Amino acid sequence: MKNYILLLCALIIISCTSKKDKATVQSDELENKTAAKIIVAANLTEQYLPILKGKNVGVVANQTSVLFKRETNVHLVDSLVALGVNVTKVFAPEHGFRGKADAGEHVADGVDASTGLPIVSLYGANRKPSQEHLKGLDVMLFDIQDVGVRFYTYISTLHNVMEVCAELNIPLIVLDRPNPNGHYVDGPMLEQEAKSFVGMHPVPTVYGMTIGEYGKMINGEKWLENGIQCDLTVISLKNYTHHSEYNLPILPSPNLPNAKAINLYPSLCFFEGTNVSAGRGTEMQFQIFGSPFLPEKSFDFSFTPQPNFGAKHPKHDGEMCYGRDLRNREKLSSLNLNWLIESYKNTENKAQFFNKFFLKLAGTSKLQKQIEQGVSFEDIKASWQNDLNTFQKVRKKYLLY
Repeated sequence: MKNYILLLCALIIISCTSKKDKATVQSDELENKTAAKIIVAANLTEQYLPILKGKNVGVVANQTSVLFKRETNVHLVDSLVALGVNVTKVFAPEHGFRGKADAGEHVADGVDASTGLPIVSLYGANRKPSQEHLKGLDVMLFDIQDVGVRFYTYISTLHNVMEVCAELNIPLIVLDRPNPNGHYVDGPMLEQEAKSFVGMHPVPTVYGMTIGEYGKMINGEKWLENGIQCDLTVISLKNYTHHSEYNLPILPSPNLPNAKAINLYPSLCFFEGTNVSAGRGTEMQFQIFGSPFLPEKSFDFSFTPQPNFGAKHPKHDGEMCYGRDLRNREKLSSLNLNWLIESYKNTENKAQFFNKFFLKLAGTSKLQKQIEQGVSFEDIKASWQNDLNTFQKVRKKYLLY
């Protein structure tokens, strides 16, 4: 009897251990899947090289267009050339092929020093490549890191490239990359009155899509001229969801120096349409704000903008600005306009607070009117909700992740 009891206890222990081990394995597998390293589409060469083989290829790229390797990063153009792909022309967006130009600065055509390839600027004399620029090309490849905000111009460049590709029946391949602001959708919708290169489509300020998904939406909603559609292929990311944490390993532009700036950018960029600085001309771009016109007694942080890399002529150059330091704020998962409203309320000469650029950034004239009329942020936000609900239904059709 004693031996029987000991045997029974041993079997129970083994059974419990087996169940525990099985649960642990399942938990580990789930954790590994969740924590799996995101692989950008550029690294998935086996998926796009066969399409490029034997073709004359044009590439839309900048400094973010890289394959991430264990030893060292390799630029997409360098990789393609090394693999024998016949790249004949490179197209560069705002900030240029190597990402060194200021925001809004004219980017000239040129030649890439590394490969000797001609570079066609899409932020100079042309925002849209001409049909002549694409003459002789069999396929176009687009690979640029976006940050998921309507007024960040890379999606406008994508639109223009898609349009000329559609006109010439040239296939376009988009190599997808994560959206660091892909975890939420928020802000006013762009209206026709505010359409410009910093806002071409009826989407909210933050649209929660990768650039590949966004390209699918441009096509599917027939936003290209005359409703034409592009022969579009999106090479998808691996191990990515819209709630994945992703810190960009390469600066997407000179004035977005870190993850904090990228997270605050959707909220602080509205200051570009006012007399308040968002930190250009400092090393804290889009992490602070301030102005000589804000009272020192009410704002506990000060800085003096000076010309630097990415801001040759910063707003309030050499002037003391009073404002807020937001570098220690928690990560945002929604748009925050309280800082904009606070600044307007504390500016003595309110008639000079907004400039003409604000309409293009806001995407609607309603936002400026609401702020001037003293509408609360909560009520302003509520006024967006119906449009956001409608957009979410449109967005859902094109999500890949």
